[in-house]
Amino acid sequence: MAHYGFIGIGIMGGAMAANLLAAGHELTVYNRDASKCAPLVASGASQVSTPLEVVAAAQITFCMVSDPDAALAVCFSPHGVIQAVGPGKSYVDMTTIDPVTAEKIAISVQARGGQYLEAPVSGSLPQARAGELVIMAAGDEALWQAVQPAFAVMGKKSVYLGEVGRAAAMKLALNMIMGTMTAALGEGLALLEKCAIDKGEFIEVLAAGALASPLFSAKGAAIAAGDFSVKFPLEHQQKDLRLALQLGDSHHQPLPVAASANEQYKRALAAGLGREDMCAVAKVK
Repeated sequence: MAHYGFIGIGIMGGAMAANLLAAGHELTVYNRDASKCAPLVASGASQVSTPLEVVAAAQITFCMVSDPDAALAVCFSPHGVIQAVGPGKSYVDMTTIDPVTAEKIAISVQARGGQYLEAPVSGSLPQARAGELVIMAAGDEALWQAVQPAFAVMGKKSVYLGEVGRAAAMKLALNMIMGTMTAALGEGLALLEKCAIDKGEFIEVLAAGALASPLFSAKGAAIAAGDFSVKFPLEHQQKDLRLALQLGDSHHQPLPVAASANEQYKRALAAGLGREDMCAVAKVK
């Protein structure tokens, strides 16, 4: 079995790292809030105090943090990833970031003789726990081949997309659509509430027709039940919409539907809903 490193033991990273451990791989872990590593350490992981030490310990290191700023900080802090990267070291960033950030990290890793892969995922906490994420990868193709045993534990499908930045762009487009769909679902349910129509009946009809989807089924049921326990934080969904809009601007591509949905998520953030599940956008009426 391989010895992997894992940086970022949050909602998603914790579940993904746990699956690597359960599959028998040796694991060295780091998280800014060190206490979050405790369940993994109890299961056999080794914990270190800096990203540098993770890369020093493992040939291949995975990273799953919250946003581009966190991804850059993990790499370029005084005790960051870049300080330990060199020949024989590989870095796989699974964070949802923008193409420019991915390219900046890639250039720095490769300049020091390391291999780099961007590999954002489609899926939230239930898929991370079940090892059923969809992984989009771009960068060093040889590294993509080398990490297939780990990807097979964390996900149900992995695709290679070519040069760095392409995976980031695809992931942002996916989350942009997911965010707009969830905002539209919340509006539809709010309208039915005003019409005194049962939300459960609507969700049943929705699931039987052309609009049926796992997203609508899961988020519709959660909204109807008033269950906003976090699977994918609303603040992260708004971040991804913002990044998608910035990507659209860089390519002179209008994104009016996503822009409107983003305003709804911003209202939800202002209402203090950022750390609830993304479907809490339905609370903003």
